[in-house]
Amino acid sequence: MRGQEKVKIEFYLNGRLQKLEVSAEATLLEVLREELGLTGTKEGCGRGECGACTVLLDGKPVYSCLLLAAQVDGRRVETIEGLGTKDKPHPLQRAFVKTGAVQCGFCIPGVLMAAKALLDEDPKPSRQKIREALSGNLCRCTGYWPLIEAIEAARDEV
Repeated sequence: MRGQEKVKIEFYLNGRLQKLEVSAEATLLEVLREELGLTGTKEGCGRGECGACTVLLDGKPVYSCLLLAAQVDGRRVETIEGLGTKDKPHPLQRAFVKTGAVQCGFCIPGVLMAAKALLDEDPKPSRQKIREALSGNLCRCTGYWPLIEAIEAARDEV
């Protein structure tokens, strides 16, 4: 992890309080993956251009590669690990599997988190709103239509 200066942070991660001491220069992505072992959030570009590292901060999608971990102090963070369980997957997860929207899977955690934020804000979004919500997430495998169709299927379940 970067730098010598440490900061203490407390935040809710997937509903559980976390109390950590982290490098003042560490990104949220680094802390999630390296300190907490939550590897579902992926590092793609490291510059906030691909969306693979998307998590929810107080319910809004953010790129965890651009956010300092210290900035989440006192806030709520949701990652893909908190979306559903193996026994009780989230409707989005079920829809992505059912429609075949998951291919290589690298971008899917970020896409799912962006989609969750959208459905939490607007349970019945139009196709245009879905496209806008996914505009910050790059996917090289699906051509995007399977992702859009999966979110449309999930919106009918939510």
